[in-house]
Amino acid sequence: MLNLIWLIMILGGIAAAAFNGRIDLVTESLFSSANEAVNVCLGLIGLMTLWLGILEVAKQAGFIRFLGRLLRPIVARLFPDVPPDHPAMGSIIMNISANILGLGNAATPFGLKAMDELQKLNPHPDTATDAMCTFLAANTSCIVLVPATIVGIRVAAGSANPSEIVGPTMFVTGFTMFTILLLDYCWRNFFRDKYRRRRK
Repeated sequence: MLNLIWLIMILGGIAAAAFNGRIDLVTESLFSSANEAVNVCLGLIGLMTLWLGILEVAKQAGFIRFLGRLLRPIVARLFPDVPPDHPAMGSIIMNISANILGLGNAATPFGLKAMDELQKLNPHPDTATDAMCTFLAANTSCIVLVPATIVGIRVAAGSANPSEIVGPTMFVTGFTMFTILLLDYCWRNFFRDKYRRRRK
């Protein structure tokens, strides 16, 4: 569906340029956008290399393990259906830890692994479990303390103060995560049974 939306936008832009007699702008925009995309990607490669290196140093120094120990009681409360020693817990903790540090790309493999492990606990493989829904909510709305990727994009775009978004990002993502997890908890514990009874 997203590909169709992009196709409609591209064809609509070309049609609008042709209708206004400025079809040359299409070619000019293609080349300038491609050049700008390469510059942004090169900047992000350097930034991601730096942060992934810092993450590896933190991992070797035991910081990730320490953060995992801090998160384990919270994660255990969020996922009561998952055994504490199950491999899914480790992947969930690593995913949330990477997201907190703003390393969305590094968090993705842990997220996929966590979902794979949660699926192994699923008695109905064609339906998502409560733990899967909670993890999806936590993953997509996770609080970010260091928005490394966004800061890197702002640096590549020539922002005068690329780190000014750190405070607002922490506030917004923290509020969002709290709200989403509260709604998830309320749905699982208060509203779902009423909804099912009403449907029957």
